[in-house]
Amino acid sequence: MEMALEMALEVALNRRKMGFIINPIAGMGGRVGLKGTDGVLEEALRLGALPMAPAKAARALNSILAFRKELVLLTGAGELGERVARELGFEVQVVHVASGAFTSQADTVALAKAVVVQGGELIMFAGGDGTARNLVESGIYEAGVPVVGIPAGVKIHSPVFATHPEKAGELAIGLLSRTGASGKTREAEVLDISEEDYRSGRVMTKLYGYLMVPSDRARMQNKKAPSPQSEANAHREIALEIVAQMEEGTAYYVGPGTTTRAVLEALGQPHTLLGVDVVLNGKVICQDASEKDLLAVQAKHPCRLIVTPTGGQGFLLGRGNQQLSPEVLRGVGRENLMVIATLEKLAELKHQPLLVDTGDPEVDALLRGYVKVWTGFKTAVMVAVK
Repeated sequence: MEMALEMALEVALNRRKMGFIINPIAGMGGRVGLKGTDGVLEEALRLGALPMAPAKAARALNSILAFRKELVLLTGAGELGERVARELGFEVQVVHVASGAFTSQADTVALAKAVVVQGGELIMFAGGDGTARNLVESGIYEAGVPVVGIPAGVKIHSPVFATHPEKAGELAIGLLSRTGASGKTREAEVLDISEEDYRSGRVMTKLYGYLMVPSDRARMQNKKAPSPQSEANAHREIALEIVAQMEEGTAYYVGPGTTTRAVLEALGQPHTLLGVDVVLNGKVICQDASEKDLLAVQAKHPCRLIVTPTGGQGFLLGRGNQQLSPEVLRGVGRENLMVIATLEKLAELKHQPLLVDTGDPEVDALLRGYVKVWTGFKTAVMVAVK
């Protein structure tokens, strides 16, 4: 009996401590067209927004269930991580309790600090660029504690996030076991923009600091890169091709970005640089549409979707266009996906595939394969989507 207790104690002492932080309101403003949640949580709730981050955090933990007996998750009470971790059977040590009914940026900072004090070897967190900023503020970079971001926000420009939630779990285990590229770390920038500017169509990215992340670039996303002004002529050529293909009676969802903006400019129509606009018979019938708006259009018209990958990252869906939800994408169908990009933007990806991270693994699987990417007037290439 004593030997059994000693063995159990030895196993418990050898368990690895990993910080697990969820920003439960991250990404809630995306599907309802608010482009974020900072400062507009009440408005997002009024519009029917639902939490996105807990489900994505659960996917990350689910990918490492085989290791749960070897881990102790240092986390916050309730929605800060405790509920999700316990539901999946992980051992939990609550190191922070939120002071109010809703969690705040201060809770993220306090929780990260507590993880360091309690000996956490790394922090896996679910959120967006704002959450990453909070981790910079907590001082974990100076403490030498690396992070792995689970992409769950609307704004995910920083290269501190895994490409998908499941990859975040794999990266965390790699860091703990010190195996392969995942077992080594590098500095990565934490970038963010003002959501107020973002909602007004202005993108002003600012560097807020650095965090240590896994060196595994295959499973970590790149930072977002803006389209250079020199691509304007290429944008116009692509736009002319897309306009020539438009059919009467079909609604076209035009996604965010400067490349897609050229399509609306070619039609002489207003555009929402960072939102989704709907075109029918050459006219914009809905500007800056929410998920609800898009589903309403689908109920009346056949639809096609025009999107461009994010510069430097290669994401077609799941980064800054959460209005294009899994439900919307099922209604559109893969066969009605129209992808546009300049050859220069594709070259920046260095032959890497385009990525999808819609929040629904089944929809992601439906979208994978090869897709035609229009790169100019009557010019296209085939590119892999993963």
